[in-house]
Amino acid sequence: MNPRLVKSPISLVFSDAQIDNELFQREYQQLSESEDNAINQWLKLAKARGETSETDPVLLNLVVELHNKIDALEMLIKNEKPARVSLSAEAQIDSIGFEHFNLSDALLDEGHEYYGRIEMPIHPKRDVGVFFQAQSKTLAKIIRIHERDEREWGAYMTARERVLIRENREKK
Repeated sequence: MNPRLVKSPISLVFSDAQIDNELFQREYQQLSESEDNAINQWLKLAKARGETSETDPVLLNLVVELHNKIDALEMLIKNEKPARVSLSAEAQIDSIGFEHFNLSDALLDEGHEYYGRIEMPIHPKRDVGVFFQAQSKTLAKIIRIHERDEREWGAYMTARERVLIRENREKK
C-alpha cells in the first residue's frame, strides 16, 4: 500500500536513532517545550484566568509573535544560538502525507529508525522533532511526533494539497 503524498519542499536534518537515543529523546522533549518561553507562559495563564476575553485574539497573537521575534533578534545580536543536537545528515523532503514523507535522495536504510528535525514552513517558523522509520531508501513513516506538531503537520499537508489543486485548475 502506497501512502498518499503531496508535493512539499521541506528541509530535514537527521541521524540514526541508535547513535545516541537518550540525547535525541532529550532534544525531542525540549523542542516540544520550546514554545513555553516566558511570554507564552504568561499568555497561557492570562487566558486561563479569563484576562484576555475582551482582547482581539489575532492581535494578541501578533503581539506575542512580535515579542518572540525581538527575542530572536536579541539572540542573533548576542551571537547566541539555541542548543541543538548535532545530526549527521541533511536532506530535502519532496512530498509529505499525514504519516509519511518522501526524501528527494535515497539516504535511508530500510527498517532503520531515525531522529530528525524538520524545519516547518509555517508561522511561526520552528523546528519539529520527529522519530521515523525508513520504509524504503526514500520513504519514511513518522512513528513519533508531538500532538501539537502532528496537528500542524496535517494542517500544512492539507493546505499544500489545496494549493496544488488550485494550481491544477488554473492550468486547465
